[in-house]
Amino acid sequence: MNAMEQVLSVRAAMPSDLTGIDALLARSYPVLLKSAYAPSVLVTALPLISKAQPRLIASGTYFVVADGDDIVGAGGWTRALPGDGGRGTREIGNIRHVVTDHRRTREGIGRALMEHIFASARANGIRRMVCYSTLMAEPFYAACGFETIERMTINLRPGIDFPAIHMERTL
Repeated sequence: MNAMEQVLSVRAAMPSDLTGIDALLARSYPVLLKSAYAPSVLVTALPLISKAQPRLIASGTYFVVADGDDIVGAGGWTRALPGDGGRGTREIGNIRHVVTDHRRTREGIGRALMEHIFASARANGIRRMVCYSTLMAEPFYAACGFETIERMTINLRPGIDFPAIHMERTL
């Protein structure tokens, strides 16, 4: 194998991945989201969305993409919608907290992660996936088979609203 070839692996996240996922989110979200959001939105939203979620990481349906020991992508799915306290429906899965290292976009990392997510969801009886996409990720999710339903605003905390796009696809 030459230096240009990469060996990526996709696996279930483990609690020991928390620090690596946190670092990935903290370094990549500000860069990836900068072109799509006003600085006034990012200054309030980034501290809330750029943190790994221990419960999500331990869910068994949240995955990391590793290049050797480096985590270069992360994301997963749950039956529960973000912030709904664990409720969900039997046949609908929700894409959760997806990120690719901003220095490694357009290398197939996100695509490999999404294919793994879809396979996991199908194996668990999910027939439809819902995604609340960031503004800049809409083309990526569309390329993964999602259709735009509507533009929306996610209330992260009182007074902190985050523009997003509701997207869905059939598995």
